[in-house]
Amino acid sequence: MSGEVVGRRGLPLPGRRAARAPGRSPCRSTLLVLLLAGLGSAASRGPTATAAPATPAELVVFEASSLRDAFGRVAQVFEKAHPGTKVVVNAAGSQELRAQLEQGAAADVFASADRKHMDALESGGLVARSVVFTCNEQVVVVRAGLIGSIRTLADLPRAERIVVGAPEVPIGAYTLQILKKAEGRFGAGFAERVEARVVSRELNVRQVLAKVVLGEADAGVVYRSDAITVRDKVRVLPIPPELNVTARYPIAALKNAPSPELARQWIALVTSAAGAEGLRDAGFVPCPTP
Repeated sequence: MSGEVVGRRGLPLPGRRAARAPGRSPCRSTLLVLLLAGLGSAASRGPTATAAPATPAELVVFEASSLRDAFGRVAQVFEKAHPGTKVVVNAAGSQELRAQLEQGAAADVFASADRKHMDALESGGLVARSVVFTCNEQVVVVRAGLIGSIRTLADLPRAERIVVGAPEVPIGAYTLQILKKAEGRFGAGFAERVEARVVSRELNVRQVLAKVVLGEADAGVVYRSDAITVRDKVRVLPIPPELNVTARYPIAALKNAPSPELARQWIALVTSAAGAEGLRDAGFVPCPTP
């Protein structure tokens, strides 16, 4: 399924559509306050950081699906601080965004849910040097009706219908790593028993989440930041830290960015101390020390 390219003011661009997952972030006001503080901090580092463009401008951000809510708050702050500028997003699986960029799609910023797809674009000379700006971790989400029978990761094979990310999608690759590691604790064959219950492999994490919320699947593996948006509709089960996998999110400007200065300002805001705090408030986690 293609990603959806829309203006933050709700104007769809032709040719790209994607289902929007249910649920909204419960921490919107906190994020806005934190990001406003971050914008002021970023402005202090350069004389042009908050200068409004002389003519209407557009900032095109290609973002991993799991960033949709958090970056939505960033866009509100950014547009308010840059009158006449519209933030246009393409939210999809990182592998799909990479393919679009390799095929010539125009964008200013790319934020990925893993290093693999960013590294490929760096190797191809399409993006400037990237920086990891936040991290995430996986959780299991279970539909409400199964709360009594599925209480931990060890119980996952009890689900009749499991949905996961496709192997080429970051969340799918992370899920495979978790299942492999889990065999050391739950016994050989654990991953095989889970795989036997998989009924769908989705092209981005929001599609995995939506199928569990809508009752089309009993359980799925998603990011913590996605689960927090629907925690009143599903049960969220943590994955033991020793079995989990840290998802590192890199961000970079495109070398042929149509609006390079706006791209620089966006990245400065996202990577500021307040930006990091806002991301943590949205469910992301600090990156572990290497």
